[in-house]
Amino acid sequence: MAQETGQQTPVGQAPPATPTTPPEVRGVPSDIGGVLTPKGRLVLEPALQYSHSSVNRVTFRGIEILSTLLIGVFDIEDADRDTWTASVTARLGITNRLELELKVPYVYRDDTLNAVVADTEGTNIVRDISSDGLGDIELAAHYQINDGRDGWPYFIGNLRYKTVTGDGPFDVARDADGIEQELATGSGFHSIEPSLTMLYPSDPAVFFANVGYLFNLEDDINERVGPTDVGEVDPGNALRLSFGMAYSINEKAAFTLGFKNDFIDETETELIDVTSGASSRQESSTLNVGALLLGWSYQVNPDTAINLGLELGVTEDAPDTLLTLRVPFGMDAF
Repeated sequence: MAQETGQQTPVGQAPPATPTTPPEVRGVPSDIGGVLTPKGRLVLEPALQYSHSSVNRVTFRGIEILSTLLIGVFDIEDADRDTWTASVTARLGITNRLELELKVPYVYRDDTLNAVVADTEGTNIVRDISSDGLGDIELAAHYQINDGRDGWPYFIGNLRYKTVTGDGPFDVARDADGIEQELATGSGFHSIEPSLTMLYPSDPAVFFANVGYLFNLEDDINERVGPTDVGEVDPGNALRLSFGMAYSINEKAAFTLGFKNDFIDETETELIDVTSGASSRQESSTLNVGALLLGWSYQVNPDTAINLGLELGVTEDAPDTLLTLRVPFGMDAF
């Protein structure tokens, strides 16, 4: 996880002969890799993220589970999605090897859909929907496993839990045909993600890699969507991989180049016919979400840094662009 303690230690600085603290990796998304906050140090990180994606696909009657997966009463021809997320993340160093994290997001979404209604021959419809609200609050813990001595890379274990504080796809208002009148600001499902981060310093660069597995927990929805009752929904789990390099330009500036890829399994949905009571299970397609990572970081002073991260989608299922501005600042808590 990319984290900033507000200190001026440059990315890529050669470690001491007997290092105990991993190098800092700045300018990449916070779920990739980084250094832990020192004991007694509190880091507050306001952030603003913008995501844009254009989706061209055909779907049929149902629900929306993920931001890249549309299932509705109409056949989607084109969907343009813009999402703004403002968040505040707090990280506290419990010990020099253990850190706790809390992230609170607020989400604004605007979707423009060009569609053909499934039961109306040749009728084009343009719908522009926007919604905002609290997103899914996240809790995380990070633990530095080793001290990086004798030429070994640093290993950091991570455990992240995502709540369902945002409005999920089954919480939003829909019309009689099951078409949403609002947009979800959360996934609607609890999730747990264990992961392992590796950092390897090689002056003036730091190589990083992360592997994790996202478990989305199954839930019994028991809701009516249009003419169909939705029973159990099992969102697809995801294998998450990322790697890259952070390069120190000088004591204050650094840039990062990397790649990330999420392999998302099928989402299984139980659909129950209201008239006959017959049930069937519907599976979505698997998703391959890959993105090129670019990052820039500048240390303003010993307590404040500015980080700009850019993700460029390189697979069909990935958002086209994702831009994140983070301004972490540190202080002594105890």
